[in-house]
Amino acid sequence: MLHQAIYELHEEGHSISSLCKIADISRQAHYQYLKRDHSQKEEEFEKITSQIAEIYEEVDGIYGYRQMTLAINRKCKTKYNYKRIYRLMKIMGIKSVTRIKKKVYTKVKAEHIAENILNREFSSNRPNEKWLTDVTEFHTLEGKVYLSAILDLHSNRIVDWNFGISNNNKLVFENFKNALKKNLNAKPLIHSDRGFQYTSFGFRKILESREIKQSMSRVGKCIDNGPMESIWGKIKSERYHLKKNQKPYQTREELVDDIEEYIYFYNEERPQKVLKGMTPLECYLMAA
Repeated sequence: MLHQAIYELHEEGHSISSLCKIADISRQAHYQYLKRDHSQKEEEFEKITSQIAEIYEEVDGIYGYRQMTLAINRKCKTKYNYKRIYRLMKIMGIKSVTRIKKKVYTKVKAEHIAENILNREFSSNRPNEKWLTDVTEFHTLEGKVYLSAILDLHSNRIVDWNFGISNNNKLVFENFKNALKKNLNAKPLIHSDRGFQYTSFGFRKILESREIKQSMSRVGKCIDNGPMESIWGKIKSERYHLKKNQKPYQTREELVDDIEEYIYFYNEERPQKVLKGMTPLECYLMAA
């Protein structure tokens, strides 16, 4: 309490030296206490956020901060209050998927930038070794539709995909979690651009909870995620633009059904020269 009082009085403008002299302690002792206290807080921060990420995945994102507080305290035998868990979930960029609120769009500062570990090594020797991911958008007369997808570099198979009307964390997080559910033992290197979802603290904690490494493209280098860009090109040139040029998509549902039909076609029926004439699904099943 003494060190905290000195810290607070210093924040109000009082001299550290004078305050330490009054308290009969050395400046060195005070700074050592602050350093130790800061380290302890960092350690506790990492512990709590890891637990939040783990529980969030287990319940498919349905918990808000109140229910999350109950779950954390029950699991860890702690007594954290609602305000603290709310603040941490806000920092992580996660919230209950069941809450519907007015959308407010703000520019998000990148919280975590990963190195370009993939380094354009687009070949892969086995399924689920390297995954690429990205988000693209489509237009209908009803409004925009966003598609998040994950590509396995071994077979060029689209592992999982998720549609939404907003380009947000939920779109990407659900896509990634569903891909892992379909591939329970997978621990791929996951590569993306530097979109706000992938640089968010929440996404990094989900990866850490699964012991999955993250890689990111360099600024302005779309080719670093080339195969993913190629997939978007195929979907748009072979289906989206062909249909849209004939007749604009009237509703979001119409577009989603059509693009999803193409994805099944791409995975299961469209042979590829690079796969020696096999489809992505055939290549995957052969290796599996």
